[in-house]
Amino acid sequence: MRALCLFALTICLGGTAALGVEPFSKGLPRTPNYFPVAVWLQDTANAERYRAIGINLYVGLWRGPTEEQLDALDKAGMRLICGQNARSLRFIDRSTIVGWMHGDEPDNAQSLPGGKGYGPPISAETIIKGYESIRKADPNRPVILNLGQGVAWDGWFGRGVRTNHPEDYPQYIKGCDIVSFDIYPAVHDHKDIAGKLWYVPKGVARLKEWSHNEKPVWSCIETTRISNPSVKPSPAQVRSEVWMALIEGAQGIIYFAHEFKPKFIEAGLLADKEIAQAVGAINRRIHELAPVLNSPTIKNGPEVKSSNANVPIKMMMKQHDGKTYLFVAAMREGETNASFTLPNFGNARIEVLDENRQIDVKNGQWADRFVDYGVHLYRIEKQP
Repeated sequence: MRALCLFALTICLGGTAALGVEPFSKGLPRTPNYFPVAVWLQDTANAERYRAIGINLYVGLWRGPTEEQLDALDKAGMRLICGQNARSLRFIDRSTIVGWMHGDEPDNAQSLPGGKGYGPPISAETIIKGYESIRKADPNRPVILNLGQGVAWDGWFGRGVRTNHPEDYPQYIKGCDIVSFDIYPAVHDHKDIAGKLWYVPKGVARLKEWSHNEKPVWSCIETTRISNPSVKPSPAQVRSEVWMALIEGAQGIIYFAHEFKPKFIEAGLLADKEIAQAVGAINRRIHELAPVLNSPTIKNGPEVKSSNANVPIKMMMKQHDGKTYLFVAAMREGETNASFTLPNFGNARIEVLDENRQIDVKNGQWADRFVDYGVHLYRIEKQP
């Protein structure tokens, strides 16, 4: 899978959700209305098309950045995170650049020169030293580190000699300001992961735990077949992965858009009309809810009971502008009826966003059905 997941991450440098992030003077906007939604390593010629479906950040540029690339991103209102080197430092005064990438998947086994197989992962000590060097060259932008699927899957054999060593990750996290990871279960070719979308929020939860909730955690989302010609993620799966990650605490989204098989398509996300429309709808909802997502999470949310013990329910509660929001996901495949109780809440009306339906809350109680990683976004208004 390592060859498939070149790099993807999520980002939130601004607003109240940017837990643990210093106020970098040249980072992304720090306003409640801003929520970063990114795409990985795409041609700037498509910047306007990505902007049209709600992307506001590029991560990585092939053989860049160049002045032409930066101008194209500026024209589209797009910002950039890229590697720090002599070329990129020439543009250190360009506001287009809002962060520095610290390589990709150093936790995976690294290829040896001359095609002689793979050696061990890059050590955490090396990553930390590199981080210090990047920060020394520019202390005004955050450093982002993307880790591989070993974050969520201990048995990921692509880590070589460090397979089944999750204890490495708290050390890696010391080498960044923001930490990300990638795993693509919808198109995965290993039986332990294939179709198990819950590995996405699992990775988010682990990074939050390993960082002691002191650094923003990002998650990446699959949108194409990548290298699996027999399957692609459905619009429902993409939406579920996004919202499961956000509910678990991810603070932004970056989409992996490449497709390698059956043929190479760099902008595979844009080439698939169905997925592009779905991603556009997901992003519109995220941007609309940005002030909500960037607000503090209410710790004492409702009680919930799942009628199917094999389908646990996870939720995140927010309050904004006089309304209560509850974002809820079923964390396994299968069907369940979930019963909710908000103590001392009284009667209310729920608008289920994106579903054109409403639910009445009586004495703080209501129920709803969840099917196959189903997600429901509740906007709740108390009734007199």
